[in-house]
Amino acid sequence: RPEDAAPTLAALWASMDTGGFSPVLRQSVLRFNGGLFADTEALPVDTLQLSLLIDAASANWREVEPAIFGTLLERALDKRQRHKLGAHYTPRAYVERLVLPTIVEPLRADWENARAAALRLAADGKPAEARATLHAFHRQLCATRVLDPACGSGNFLYVALEAMKRLEGEVTDLLGQLGETQAALGLEGHTVDPHQFLGIELNPWAAAVAELVLWIGYLQWHYRTHGQATPSEPVLRDFHNIENRDAVLTWTTTTPRTDADGRPVTRWDGVTTIRHSVTGEPVPDPDARVQLLDYANPRPADWPQAEFIIGNPPFIGVKRMKSVLGHEYSEQVRKTYGSATNSVDFVLFWWVKAANLLKQGKIRRFGFITTNSFSQTMNSRLISPFLSGRRNPISIVFAVSDHPWVDSAEGAAVRIAMTVASRGTKNGVLLCPALEKAGADGEFDIQFFEHLGKIQSDLSVRADAGSPIALQANAKVTGFGCALHGQGFKISKGEANRFGYPKDKSTIRRFIGGTDLTQFYREKYVIDFSGMTEYGARISNPQAFQHVIDYVYPERSENDRSSIRTLWWRFGWERPTLRKALKGIKRYIATTETSKHRLFQFIDVEFLPDHMIIAIGLDSSEFISILSSRFHTKWSLNQGGTLEDRPRYNSTRCFDPFPFPDPDEPTRIRLRELGERLDAHRKRQQAAHPGLTLTQMYNVLEKLRAGAPIEGRDRAIYDTGLIGILRQLHDDIDAEVARAYGWPANLADDAILHRLVALNRARAAEEAAGHVRWLRPAFQNPGGAAAAPTATPELDLAEAAVAAGKSAWPRALPEQIAAVRAALTETGEAAPADIARRFGRVRPATVAPLLETLAALGHIRRTDDGRFAA
Repeated sequence: RPEDAAPTLAALWASMDTGGFSPVLRQSVLRFNGGLFADTEALPVDTLQLSLLIDAASANWREVEPAIFGTLLERALDKRQRHKLGAHYTPRAYVERLVLPTIVEPLRADWENARAAALRLAADGKPAEARATLHAFHRQLCATRVLDPACGSGNFLYVALEAMKRLEGEVTDLLGQLGETQAALGLEGHTVDPHQFLGIELNPWAAAVAELVLWIGYLQWHYRTHGQATPSEPVLRDFHNIENRDAVLTWTTTTPRTDADGRPVTRWDGVTTIRHSVTGEPVPDPDARVQLLDYANPRPADWPQAEFIIGNPPFIGVKRMKSVLGHEYSEQVRKTYGSATNSVDFVLFWWVKAANLLKQGKIRRFGFITTNSFSQTMNSRLISPFLSGRRNPISIVFAVSDHPWVDSAEGAAVRIAMTVASRGTKNGVLLCPALEKAGADGEFDIQFFEHLGKIQSDLSVRADAGSPIALQANAKVTGFGCALHGQGFKISKGEANRFGYPKDKSTIRRFIGGTDLTQFYREKYVIDFSGMTEYGARISNPQAFQHVIDYVYPERSENDRSSIRTLWWRFGWERPTLRKALKGIKRYIATTETSKHRLFQFIDVEFLPDHMIIAIGLDSSEFISILSSRFHTKWSLNQGGTLEDRPRYNSTRCFDPFPFPDPDEPTRIRLRELGERLDAHRKRQQAAHPGLTLTQMYNVLEKLRAGAPIEGRDRAIYDTGLIGILRQLHDDIDAEVARAYGWPANLADDAILHRLVALNRARAAEEAAGHVRWLRPAFQNPGGAAAAPTATPELDLAEAAVAAGKSAWPRALPEQIAAVRAALTETGEAAPADIARRFGRVRPATVAPLLETLAALGHIRRTDDGRFAA
């Protein structure tokens, strides 16, 4: 009877809230409470809805996967996301990939130490002490808290709960083997339960779902472990462990912002558009306004205390923060956290908060999912001091540089990075996907390359260059091209001619972008009023200025940044420093910011580069050779980050610190000849075959070097691009650049990096003493003045080894096991006497049984000569 469903369910829920006899079921029910049934209002349902509800109730809910259920339910409750329901979810294995190194590995290390200690005590005839050791570990486990400060629907918290329950099961099993029944722990006594799993979530629906998911997972585990044993009452407890609030910023109140005359200050809502009366293009609706807010007493949000922090903060890049979060919130959060956060993604606010807690020793580890732009320069620059600081440094102990994921907000497939951090200076494990095979359920089976070593802030394991030192010799000659901040600046060839090109080449410029370099050149022009006043721009080219009024002003007048809004007729980033570097030369070197292959080529100075191009104001072809060599390519891959799966070139990390060779004149001449031949060969073959791209040519070159078969389409590219000649040119360049450095031509990649790092530091010391090897002296140092000596720069070298000395011998047996294990790991192989000498007041006879126990458990191995190896 659908008409009776709502009142009947309301009556049932009232009984479940308090417990006792239920008139609806005509039997007693357990007391649930926990806040879930405090509001007993039920929704009316029709016949179809009731049948669906009955179908759902007939399913076996012990088999529901909470880690997926939470995401589905959260989207079902959000009307904007319902069309994506079931289309995308984050596979359980992906979540575990972060939970294991963040939480499980350190807890399991604690458990193995406690287990080894208990078995040692039992072997010594001390079963009561052995059980006491296990109970102590169990109490510690039941007090361990996990925080997800962006918990969404609780996926990470649930997987952590299940992992810790599994560990708890191992404790009870061993207690049973040592003579204690599982019942002795007590079903109502100490146990891992939802109160240990804390969350912060801004979305109220998601926060409620997260708590529900934890309880479903907990009760599932109860029935798997205890069969039909009734859980204790109340079945649910209202621990208030999931908080519905902002995890980054807190404030007292907000008030509408007003100007000096008391009028409301508003902005465009960022969504609503109208048709422009002249262009017909969509432009911001001037009437669609939202009120700006001021925040009273803004401050960083506090997080509840926990031992581990894990999560998947919002995937909002630095460029989208204002449009997604609102101008005033973005403005306030950056003011609150300081200028260092002005150019970083939103997720970095979570990372930095957790890193500060870790440095202070308030947490053991943290692990976060971020977009794979984590390694880009501005993000990496914020993270680097945490990893290289002299006081309480932290280390990334696990990372995945590029991994498929599902955006929980949008339900879209994205690429992410994972990072797990711990205190101290430690090596880590970096996983880089080598092969991804899509399964029928949307989950990728991923095979990884594993790299061991010190993981850097750009998620690479490399020769540790610390913070490479920018060299004066490389200054002022390179930078990004112009960022227009208005598509209306771009014009067609016909419009360029109508506006006065080629007679006017000052305000009408030829324009070149990244795709034009690597794929096909598209003839493009832009209106360039760089450096002009509004009046100057109007009189310099009235027709072009009117075009900018029509096509640029409507968009720019609503821009959040005042400089872009008020100087609307000019590019957002005009790059005056780069423009100076390009004066006085007829060509410059260009490369794209992101590209599969790191390629450098000459561009006529008539072309204005866009913001995806790194322009280098050097016109000598010896620099084309050096930059195109494997020496610079390996350096730039090592120092630069990645965007999605493409290496990224940044002048501050890849160019400014790069130590160019300073060869003799005959070597310079050979380098110039090879550079000219390389640039001419590629351009000649592309001109002869208009469909041929540099990307195609270098894809085939890569296969050729790898010894792969060149056939089919690749063979056609090999023939049209003369790839055999291209390979020979690069081989000759590599050999000549090696000669310019005075190094062997067959150096391994690591050796190249180590030598370049050392040369960077030597050049920095030279410059500090007043000797600068300018790349373009007439421009960089026109007066020919000698550089003044400066203080020797502080080189960010690795921390000195800890001073030799004996460590204190721990009192508790589990800590003794851990200390012995750590000492053996550090030495690699040792006898009990060797380990004992590392500690004060301990004999080899005390250490030997501990090593024997670890060997019996398979954690270490005994060698033939009676020693032990990690």
